[in-house]
Order: sequence, then C-alpha cells, then structure tokens
Amino acid sequence: MRSVLGGGAVAALAGGAAVAQGYRFGVTRHARTLAGLREPLRVAFLTDLHYGLYIGPGSVAAWVDGTNDLRADLVLLGGDLIDARMDELSPDLLRELRRLRAPLGVYSVWGNHDYGSFGRYGSRQYGEPRADWAARREQFRAGLARVGVTTLRNEGRAVRGDLWLGGTDDLWFGPPDPAAALAGAGGRATLLVTHNPDVLPTLPGPAGLVLCGHTHGGQVRLPLLGAPVVPSRYGQRYAMGWVTGAHDTPAYVSRGLGLSGVPLRNLCEPEIALFLLSPA
Repeated sequence: MRSVLGGGAVAALAGGAAVAQGYRFGVTRHARTLAGLREPLRVAFLTDLHYGLYIGPGSVAAWVDGTNDLRADLVLLGGDLIDARMDELSPDLLRELRRLRAPLGVYSVWGNHDYGSFGRYGSRQYGEPRADWAARREQFRAGLARVGVTTLRNEGRAVRGDLWLGGTDDLWFGPPDPAAALAGAGGRATLLVTHNPDVLPTLPGPAGLVLCGHTHGGQVRLPLLGAPVVPSRYGQRYAMGWVTGAHDTPAYVSRGLGLSGVPLRNLCEPEIALFLLSPA
C-alpha cells in the first residue's frame, strides 16, 4: 500500500480528523455457525499491526487491552505485525504481545511487510535486501514464541478436540499452501488464517472459515466512492468484510489495525474482529 496511496489522497484528507481516525479502533462482532464444532467458540482476530513506522507500543497496548476484555478462547494475528527494518524484534512489541490472554493460545501468520522487515526485499524504508533474511525470519519466529505467540507457516494445529487451525505463509513472498495448513484436520471444524485475501479464489478445497487482512479496507475511503485503491489483483472484490472464496468458502477480510503508506484513515475504522462461532 506504500506505493498506491498517492499525494492526491494525502492532500484531500490531510488534517486532524483523518489522522485521528487512524488511531481509533472498534470491535466488530460476527455470529456464525461452523460445521464440526461441538461447543461454542470465541475468536478474536487482529491483523496488520504494522508496528514500527507509524505505530508504537501505546497503540499495541490499547489493542491488547481491548482484546483481553473480549475474553476470547483463541486469539489470531493475521500478519504484517512489523513494518520497519529491525535487527531484532522490539522488546516493547514483545512485552505487549506477551499480555495477550486466550485459553486456546495466540497464533500468527506472516504478511508481506513482515518480509520487508526481515530483509527479504529492499525499499526506502527497509533498506537493502539482506542475504540472511531467512535466518532473521526464524529469529523473529523464536522471539514471538518466547512471549506465547505461535507462528504458523503452511502448517496447522488441533487447538481443541473439535477444532483445527491452519495458517499459511504470505502470498507475495511465501508462497502459501492452504492444503498443507489444513492437512490433518480430519472431521474437525477448520479455521484458516492467511494474510492476503487474493488466496481465496485458488483455495484447493473448502475450509470452514478463512480470516484475512492485508487490504486495510482500502484505508482511505471516500463518500459514495468507497476506496479509490485496494491492494488486490481483484480490485474491490476482497476489500473488506464478508466475502466468498473457492468451494463456497466463507471468509472475512478485516480492515486491520495499523497504518501503511500514509498515517491516516478515512471512513475506515481500524478493527478487532470477534467471531462468536457455534455448532452448525
């Protein structure tokens, strides 16, 4: 998104109101049935934190507090946790993520900006690419694990007797493998987390529910027109909200929490999404 939100949008929307919208957030609640569940499930989904450039520990602390207040059984992070060139993960970020509480655990996937922060690719913000980016990715994974965040990269876990959670690598720099992430699910209900919703049309098989981020809902939306630009090859199709992937798979694309490209939002409030799932 850094390259697609141009000067015209900045000029049109600059000012205190648009900046303030970027740092407020709300909770959206979604009640659905999920085939295979035997007991109700509360899932909190946070994505696109973008810690580093425009987002500091105060914002993450507020998001963690808001999440813990929801008393979710499971907390999922949808990628783009970090958005700055880092030799090591920020201790401030780790301190805040350590406070997340969920009986079934806290899980994450990688997004494209995470890969920029590893040094997988270069930019003005990230500097030159690094030959050791894969080792840095492992260091980041280990750092998250130390504070209780498990990163799923084309793999899955039985987080409850009736629930399989899968997570894929990033679409742009991974690649993602939904089949590997859901292998072993058996007859359990399935949740799949993948950063980029452009994975949805090519899902190799159905999933109970897919959670995505990446688009920020366009981040800057205009009255009547919606988002001028959405970072998706499918345009507005997967901008935000409830969508459908291959095999009639239901999916939710979150507006995310952080900021990318410009430090503002318009008509596109950051969100923590709470899913109240019940047996079908």
